Amino acid sequence: MGVEVLQGYAKLVSPWCLEITHADGSSTQLTSRSIIIATGAQPFVPPIPGLNTTGYLTSDTLWEQLRHDDKPPARLVVLGGGPIGCELAQSFARLGSQVTQVEMLERLMIREDAEVSTFVAEVLQQDGVTVLTSHKAFRCGLTESDDLNGDLDKGTKWLEVEYQDKIHRIEFDQIIVAVGRAPRLKGFGLEELGIATNKVVQTNDYLETLFPNIYAAGDVAGPYQFTHAAAHQAWYASVNALFGQFKRFKVDYRIIPWATFVDPEVARVGLNEQEAIAQGIAYDVTRYGIDDLDRAIADSTALGFIKVLTVPGKDQILGVTIVGTQAAELIAEYVIAMKYKLGLNKVLGTIHIYPTMAEANKYVAGEWKRQQINPKLMVWLQHYHTWRRS
Repeated sequence: MGVEVLQGYAKLVSPWCLEITHADGSSTQLTSRSIIIATGAQPFVPPIPGLNTTGYLTSDTLWEQLRHDDKPPARLVVLGGGPIGCELAQSFARLGSQVTQVEMLERLMIREDAEVSTFVAEVLQQDGVTVLTSHKAFRCGLTESDDLNGDLDKGTKWLEVEYQDKIHRIEFDQIIVAVGRAPRLKGFGLEELGIATNKVVQTNDYLETLFPNIYAAGDVAGPYQFTHAAAHQAWYASVNALFGQFKRFKVDYRIIPWATFVDPEVARVGLNEQEAIAQGIAYDVTRYGIDDLDRAIADSTALGFIKVLTVPGKDQILGVTIVGTQAAELIAEYVIAMKYKLGLNKVLGTIHIYPTMAEANKYVAGEWKRQQINPKLMVWLQHYHTWRRS
């Protein structure tokens, strides 16, 4: 597409100039009217004693290790119960590893409703994952006899975890640290220029930093760590950088969906119940069990549910959680509906092909509609039709 791509380490030397150090040690300076910082994020590694000694993998480094080993580890510990931790734990369990997943909080995927966390934990356990919640990683190490040999390949690695004031030891061959990701903020000149960072690069509504010609987008800017959110921001940063002197656009965060790619998937857009309660927002809830859907039954994927939160007495959608096969695909209909303020009546009035998974979206709208029926009206209709038959 005509983009000039340079490999190297870049550093801001002024608001309009970058210095790039190449692999051979040479450097190049580039000047530009506009600069976009898109340095992403990297896995956060907690300061667990002994972790550096035993060695660890992250979602960034495990692929190279797999290529080197040519087989999954026999005993694997996954540290973290968020989306990445759950995805990797299930994947390696299905590849044949004996997986133990350790999460310090009381349940997996803490940002989702409790019933979603329970569902995911049960699915992982069915795949053979040992799920340990409320377990805090205490320290890592090697068995004493092997440790004296100084050979990590022959030593027995272990992780000690604390649970209910007791210490338990878990032996492992590899450990994956998946407790979150931190924006890359150091080493490319932000501090020298005085560009503010507080966990992320501070930007305004137009993704501008302290200097109006320097923008930030993606994980380094927050507030979301999703690839699709980064692409969304990239459009605003690029257009504002190129044409901001004529017209600027405020980045729109109103409707941001996301998914966790365990099997079956978990997808959400808008509020869930725990967020609505925390924010004091009144809501009605409507559920539809995917185990009742013909396509899911035919495909042997009849597992999961759709849960929709609406404004009390109205069809306005506040949020949707989908647990099931193709949940990340099914959620798109609700993303469009919420973005363009279409309620469940519109979803219900839309023809969906039979038999498809997408019919579940219509059926949950039908469940909502049935909840809105006036019982007195039904009694009147019963009398009316009785009179007609007489």
